[in-house]
Amino acid sequence: MEFTGQVAIVTGGSRGIGRAVVRELARRGARVLFCYRERAAAAAETQKIVADAGGVAEAMQADVSDPATGAALVGAALNRWGQLDILVNCAGRVGYGAIETMSSERWRESIATNLTGVYHTCRAALRPMMQRRYGRIVNLSALHANGGFPGQADYSAATAGVLGFTRSLAREAAAWSITVNAVAPGFVETEQLDVLPDEVRAWGEEIIAMRRAGRPEEVSSAVLFLASPMASYITGHTLAVDGGWRMSG
Repeated sequence: MEFTGQVAIVTGGSRGIGRAVVRELARRGARVLFCYRERAAAAAETQKIVADAGGVAEAMQADVSDPATGAALVGAALNRWGQLDILVNCAGRVGYGAIETMSSERWRESIATNLTGVYHTCRAALRPMMQRRYGRIVNLSALHANGGFPGQADYSAATAGVLGFTRSLAREAAAWSITVNAVAPGFVETEQLDVLPDEVRAWGEEIIAMRRAGRPEEVSSAVLFLASPMASYITGHTLAVDGGWRMSG
């Protein structure tokens, strides 16, 4: 898959799955603008990884829960490169705790980042994509969206909302040759997995068919396929990348 001449925005690109997406898009020729919320050192490391491989990636500090962030990211990409071809929403916030102990603040923050942030960036990206009659939007959801997960009701609700939003936007944007899809990872070796108690992680890895957590680059491969011209007739789809955890016919 080649992305030479294309411009991409990736939210949450300083670490984990987002960093893997930034690295692989840039390695294949895309010019990438990625955002980070507060980890400037991690963002600089992502830039160095890309630069050392001969790619182009620029970082921007932004909080996707802020309504102004979507327009700011899209405006920066257009000012720098004059177009926008790809949007990948990787920014996420994850905690762990039972519903009876979950604060209203944690609930609001989770929905604001994991769901409303996707709305902000997608809404801002639509017009330039519609003007060029081309676009690829890939939203990161999670296995939680379909199966639920104990201790993460807020994240389960937010990621389920991402799937409904993705399908709705896919129907609205299809007339402009814009595809909108989602990727739903299971257990993946990122900091988000570290919030789980050891016994919960052990239980999860036991019921995964492949008996291990995934790697960020295994998820980024799915993202890149949906972001490529090869996926031109796929829209409104959710691609699970979970090692065979939740199989369905």
